[in-house]
This record gives sequence, C-alpha cells and structure tokens, in this order.
Amino acid sequence: MISVRREMIKTQQEVQDYYGKQLQTSSDLKTNACCDPALMPEYLKPILAKIHPEVDSRYYGCGLVIPPLLEGLKILDLGSGAGRDVYLLSALVGKSGQVVGIDMTSEQLAIANEYKTFHAEQFQFPESNVQFIQGYLETLDELGLEEASFDIIVSNCVLNLSTDKLAVLKSAYKLLKPGGEFYFSDVYADRRIPQHLQNDPVLYGECLSGALYWNDFLNLSKQAGFLDPRLASDRPLTIENSKLESKVSPIKFYSATYRLFKLAELEPDCEDYGQAVKYLGGIPEHDAFFDLDGHHRFEQGKIEAVCGNTLRMLQNTRFEPYFEFYGNWQQHFGLFEGCGKQIPFQQQSTDAPCC
Repeated sequence: MISVRREMIKTQQEVQDYYGKQLQTSSDLKTNACCDPALMPEYLKPILAKIHPEVDSRYYGCGLVIPPLLEGLKILDLGSGAGRDVYLLSALVGKSGQVVGIDMTSEQLAIANEYKTFHAEQFQFPESNVQFIQGYLETLDELGLEEASFDIIVSNCVLNLSTDKLAVLKSAYKLLKPGGEFYFSDVYADRRIPQHLQNDPVLYGECLSGALYWNDFLNLSKQAGFLDPRLASDRPLTIENSKLESKVSPIKFYSATYRLFKLAELEPDCEDYGQAVKYLGGIPEHDAFFDLDGHHRFEQGKIEAVCGNTLRMLQNTRFEPYFEFYGNWQQHFGLFEGCGKQIPFQQQSTDAPCC
C-alpha cells in the first residue's frame, strides 16, 4: 500500500513538472490533442477573443466543455490549469453564476489568478465570479467543497492524468446536485495501456499512457453512480512525434466528450416504456435542433420516441422547460431498439437438444 502511494505521488509530481515547467505553451505538446480554435462555434469566438493571451497560450484541452444553458449556474472545473475554460464559462454563467477551478500546479494557478480582475472587466462584471483552488483531484473531499452544490462539473483532458480515476468520478458524483451533469473531454485508448508505457513521464504528460481503455471508463463511471454515460463527440488523435508514436504503436487513441448525469433513477440499459418527447426550441444557439449526445438529435417540433433514460435526462434536468413529454412508466416493452444492446437469446428455433 505504501509503495502504491509513493508511485501515485511520484506520478503527480511528474505531471506538475511537465505542465508547470516543461510546457510553456500549447505548441510544446507532441500530439494534436489540443483543439483547433478555428473549430470553435461562432458564438463562442467573441468570448475567446477576450481571454488574455497568456491564459489562452497555456490551454491544453482536447475538447470543448461548454454545454448549453449555463446562465446563473455554479460550475466546477477539474484540472483548470491557467484558467481558459474557467474564464469562458464565467462569461456564460454571467455575474449571477460562479465558476470554481481546481488544479494542483502552482505555476498554472499563478497565471489564472493574475487575470481575474482583467476578465471581470472584459465581461463587464462588477467583480470576478471565479475562484481557483490548489488541490488534487484524487482528494477533492479535502478541499472544503460542499456536496451536491454544483450544477455542472467540467474537465478538459485531465482525468487521464489522475492517479485514481475512480476516486475522481465518485467525488464528481457527490459534488453534483441531483440532475446535474459531469460534462468533460478526455483521451481514451482502444485497449489497456501496458505498465511500462504508463511509467513513461513524457507519454503520461502528453495524456497518452494514462488514458483509460474506453470500456474500463464506462465501467468505472457506472461504479461511481453515473449509470448511463453518453458520448457527445469523438475524434481520433494523431501523434506528431515519430519516437512517441513508435513507442505506443499499435495502440489507437481518441479524444472524446462524455456527459454523465447524476440521476438516481437511471437504469443500466435503455428500456422502452413507449414514451416520446418533442423539442420546443428555445435553447440559445440550438433553436432548430438539440443534440443530447452523438445518437440523439431532437428537431424542433418533431415528436421522437425515446428510452426511459433519455426521457429522464431531459425531464429531470435543466432541459425540462424546452420539451414536451408523452407517456408514463406503467407498461414496459423490453429493451429500446437501437440503443446498443440486444436480447442475447436466439430468435429462431433450432434443432439443438434441450437437455
């Protein structure tokens, strides 16, 4: 147990060194994990233009962690770094909202704290609506954060750097309000990473060798209480360094954004109760249609059949005012067709003996 703890501390120190001293800007990274700002939605570009250049240059995220309907909400950013996502979110929650960033690297936090007043002035707020706390994601319970106090938790390419990913997921579940969501981007692998690669500090710092095998991530999420993880978007990662690429080959890596809802009523699988929803429109920047995840796009005015879990994700969350709901829970029709799981039994009779 002591040796495991020592190894965890060693890894944390190596990550702190990598992001605090070795990396000075996002251009120092050796993969294409960081998102291209040109791909950011148009409505966010004016806000991004107001982010201080020093904060923006130290952005190491691999996805866009800006879900809709944020005004007035309280948001937690796990692994907030120099604060780019925190400040983007602060503009969107408005002066009545709050964004808290957690990071373990003092050099990153120094930059984030330096520009609190600058960004409050840029967004024309009377005072800053952000707070930065130094701490470890594996021990969030030691930071004085109130349970069930956050509407949304975000994280951008940080879970893979954690030495105890299940602890982070469990803490996120505790810190969310009922109906809240953990909306985050991270790097995943198509298989489990061998230990000798996990011990490589550069591969780990580049968000590669600490990446979870995607199916292990799904199982850990369910253990933490997030019973139905939803994949919002994904893309393959390429490694812009031949030496690193040869080390990890043939492992494939992906950047993916998931949303995990804190809804105790969710079932392990998508069950069919004959229910349906209609999107009424009205969500800012999503008036014509709303994407709950990569498999559920709701067009305004169109009635769509949904599984019980999808209905709950819309009805028992901040999205409820923007939908009409049809049906009840009185009759069950089996698994919802097309949700990725099928009845395991043969559907045609065979001549095989029964005993």
